[in-house]
This record gives sequence, C-alpha cells and structure tokens, in this order.
Amino acid sequence: MLERIHLVIVREVARQGSLTAAAGALFLTQSALSHTVRKIEQQLGTPIWDREGRSLRLTQAGQYLLSLAERLLPQFEHAEERMKQYAEGERGTLRIGMECHPCYQWLLKVVSPYLARWPDVDVDVKQRFQFGGIGALFGYDVDVLVTPDPLNRPGLSFEPVFDYEQVLVVAEGHPLAKARYVKPEQLVDETLITYPVETDRLDIYNQFLRPAGVAPRRHKTIETTDIMLQMVASRRGVAALPRWLADEYADRMPLVSVKLGRDGIAKQIFLGTRDADGGLDYLASFVEFARQSNWQAARVGA
Repeated sequence: MLERIHLVIVREVARQGSLTAAAGALFLTQSALSHTVRKIEQQLGTPIWDREGRSLRLTQAGQYLLSLAERLLPQFEHAEERMKQYAEGERGTLRIGMECHPCYQWLLKVVSPYLARWPDVDVDVKQRFQFGGIGALFGYDVDVLVTPDPLNRPGLSFEPVFDYEQVLVVAEGHPLAKARYVKPEQLVDETLITYPVETDRLDIYNQFLRPAGVAPRRHKTIETTDIMLQMVASRRGVAALPRWLADEYADRMPLVSVKLGRDGIAKQIFLGTRDADGGLDYLASFVEFARQSNWQAARVGA
C-alpha cells in the first residue's frame, strides 16, 4: 500500500541526489533509509530507482511517484499548517504568487495597509513555480495569484483588481519618442528589453509583434525594473511596461511612453484564489484591499 512516507522519501532522495544526503535531511541513518527504500520497492512490486554507483536514478515508476509527491505533499503540509493555526487561534501566512513582474510596486502599496490591519498574518511572495502559477494555486503552494492571464478552472476564482495600458517605453531622444503611437514594423531594428518571461506570455509579442509577423532585432531580458529602465534611458533598448509604472519612472528618468498601435493594448490584473478558501477572512480582506487600492487612480490623476 502506498503511504505518505513513501512519497516523502521519493521526494527527498530526488532533491538530495543520494541516499546519504537524503538520510541526513530525514534524520535517519543511511542503513535505515536503505532498508526502507528496499521495503518500498518490495511493497509496490516494482523498482523505483536504478542504482548508478552511489547515485540513484528514478525509474519510470519512480518518476510517476515523484510527480505525485510534488502535487500531494504540499497539500498535506498546507492542511497540517492550517489545522495548527486553527488549534492555536492563529491565521499564519498569506502566500502570494506573482505572475506579473511589474506589479511589485503595486503590491507594496497593498501589503503595507494590509499588514497594519492584520498584525497576526505574515506575507510571503513567491515568483517561481514548478508547475506554473495556476499549478501553484491548485497545489497549495500559494494562496493568492497575481496574474494578467486568468484561466477558468473549476475550483478557482479570479477577481479583476485594476485596469492598465501596456505601452512602449523609450528614451526622450529616441526617434519614436514623439510618435502618437508605434507600429510593429518600427521595432524591427530595436533591442527589446523584457523581464525573464517566456515570449509566449509577453503581451508585446502576443498582441503586437507576432500578429504582424514582426520580431525585434534583439531580445534581451533583465530581472529588475530599475536596471531595465536605466538601459532604456541610455538608449540601449526599448521596453514594454504598464503605463502607470512607466509614468512613475518618467518622473525621475528621461523616459517617454508611446502607445502600442493605434488603439493601444488594454490589460487587467486579476487575483486568483481557491473557492475552498472562501471562508478565510484574512484572504478575503486582502482581495478587498487590492480591489479598493486607489494607487493607480492617483497615478493617472497626478
């Protein structure tokens, strides 16, 4: 019979790469873990690992168990943490997943008053997900997903929290700086700077360049907004960002925002949550803080 401890061992051996390291992480002796591994394979009736010297390589059956462990164990761990919080009268940690790189500045404006309102709740922000943002939400790795690309899935709800326009950001002296709007073909000789996100999830590719059959001369990725826009200001490339973020940086850097296409690119940011968590007051409160945030409106009216 498959037990939870079997999944724990499979996951830990895969993480550590050897029985010796896994035994240490699990607070077991190597001999005890080796005996348990053999017993698991005997109980399941199939090899889970192929031995290659001192290292172990998962068989096809082992790969399946690892996939199962990575889906189920976070849910067990989340449930245990939640039960502990209920038992102790605590609310614990709100884990926020980010699929919107430029939204950190907006998130800070929401988190600050939220923490003041909920002093017994901690906030953790996660950006990298093994199975993507939706998978992280389903797998209980995060409790809220900030995303511009909601997906309708049973058991999940997405709440729109603000609208924004995606624009091209160029240096003040750039030839496109005085244009009313930019056409896709005007970027064929440009270096396009973006966050390190797959191009399939970048609006400037999906909604602007690819429909016109156009690609920039070069595509460069940069992690941080500050460095990205310093590169743009020094004429090292152009970037596509939300107008509210571009306007904030234009207050202190020689930058200009130009509309992408005659009609522009309109987007929304959503907060995704699990329907099963609908009764959590501190989670519902975070969504309300986000929805009522007037930061964007203040920027537009500035």
